[in-house]
Amino acid sequence: MGQIASTILMVRPASFGYNAETAANNVFQTNLPLTRDEVQEKVLQEFDQFVQTLRQNDVEVIVVQDTEEPAKPDAIFPNNWFCTLQDGTVAVFPMYAPNRRIEKRDDMLRNLTDMYDTRDLEDWSEYEAESLFLEGTGSMIIDHVHKLIYACLSPRTNKAVLDRFAHAHGYKPVTFFARDENGVEVYHTNVIMSIGETYAVICLESIKEEAERIALSQRLIVTGHEVIPITLAQVYAYAGNMLQVQNKQGKKFTVLSQQAYHSLTGEQKDILNTHSNLLPININTIETIGGGSVRCMMAEIFLEKK
Repeated sequence: MGQIASTILMVRPASFGYNAETAANNVFQTNLPLTRDEVQEKVLQEFDQFVQTLRQNDVEVIVVQDTEEPAKPDAIFPNNWFCTLQDGTVAVFPMYAPNRRIEKRDDMLRNLTDMYDTRDLEDWSEYEAESLFLEGTGSMIIDHVHKLIYACLSPRTNKAVLDRFAHAHGYKPVTFFARDENGVEVYHTNVIMSIGETYAVICLESIKEEAERIALSQRLIVTGHEVIPITLAQVYAYAGNMLQVQNKQGKKFTVLSQQAYHSLTGEQKDILNTHSNLLPININTIETIGGGSVRCMMAEIFLEKK
């Protein structure tokens, strides 16, 4: 079982825009003074260039076209509503914002089960009725090799649901609290943490409890990861929201946004480059309005092809 996927699923948006429902606890979102058409044009350019860059580097990308109706401003971030596991599971998750729940598409799930060997399709959405949420690989940073799930608890990441999901698949949850400089809980773990095969990028300064910080660092080290700390300032540039992928030949890339890349120090870039090739992508409009970056746009497919 490996840590990194060689197939990525991405959703090409039809109605990308500022989502007021998610802005309540996503401090990264900013509304720009652009018309809807201007936003859509910029976002499609960034999306298509992103896909082209991955494919030019021989990473397999499945592009799913978003449906026009109903309008889904965050459809470009599919990793929150579903994920795949190497045991053949496709899991669908309970989502915080009601207007994000409509992103869940049966036709996408059917296509996956048609193309790949799937053991089980799990739907955890029933927890939405109890206002308990677990937003996929936004909430969970999964170490597939060591069967660990790292998660900072927040309104979008409920411990009880996380524990049940982890237990169902033989993973151990590693939970902690992360806060910004104003004491606000970090809404998604994947804005402050990324785990590759042999490295872990993490904003340790967001973890205020010293005991949690030390335990987390030690856990990462003993599982064979070089810990690369980033600052809260770098978190705001999406330096925590990167993802390691591999191409069809097994060459490894760490995908990150151009903004994130420019925020890194020379030393941080050098260390990351010893683990895999850095692949910066310009998605400024998507990051600014959507409050998410490259990792949120990529749903890893760990399933075996039929």
